[in-house]
Amino acid sequence: MRQHSREIPASMDDGQKQITPEILDAVRNGDDAVSRQLVDMLYPLVISIVRNHLPRSEAEEDLTQEVFMKIFSRMDQYSARQPFEHWVSRITLNTCYDRLRRQKSRRVMSYGEMGAEESDFLERALTGDPRPRREGGRELAFDLLERLFAALKPREQMVVRLLDLEEKSVAEVCELTGWGASRVRVTAMRGRRKLAATLQHLERTPKTPRPPES
Repeated sequence: MRQHSREIPASMDDGQKQITPEILDAVRNGDDAVSRQLVDMLYPLVISIVRNHLPRSEAEEDLTQEVFMKIFSRMDQYSARQPFEHWVSRITLNTCYDRLRRQKSRRVMSYGEMGAEESDFLERALTGDPRPRREGGRELAFDLLERLFAALKPREQMVVRLLDLEEKSVAEVCELTGWGASRVRVTAMRGRRKLAATLQHLERTPKTPRPPES
């Protein structure tokens, strides 16, 4: 199994060979060597999207394999009206969305459900303390966001991640998901309101004192 860090740019690297119509034709004609080459070229894009939209508890490699199975089984459906990478991104996002829909939603977490590092980090972040950005804050922030997003519906999770974390435009989200602009905007508004309400809930939740260390 491949081992990769979680931070892989969600785009094709500049140094990678361009995916040409000739490559796609060879894949459609059953060229195994070119098919393996295409997987290697697309892997950074696909795994990045999967990791951005799938909880860490999920088997990312299994879902990535499912994405590639869909890509190869639907090659004849690609019409070249859009870049091939955009078509692949849409398949990947829809696969992630389907997986999120199959998961059970979780209730809003409380301070008592957090570990010591998480609760301390959130308390500093909510009070404007700049230390979270310096003291290992990136990893803790990612974990907390993942738990906060779990309270959202799958569509809300996906739209808010795309708009606010990946900084895509509404038009780009529409192209990637196939959803209309009004639907994207309304979904984003609902998701943001839920996240704000969750944070307010955490601010009001009494913090359970931890027993002194022996």
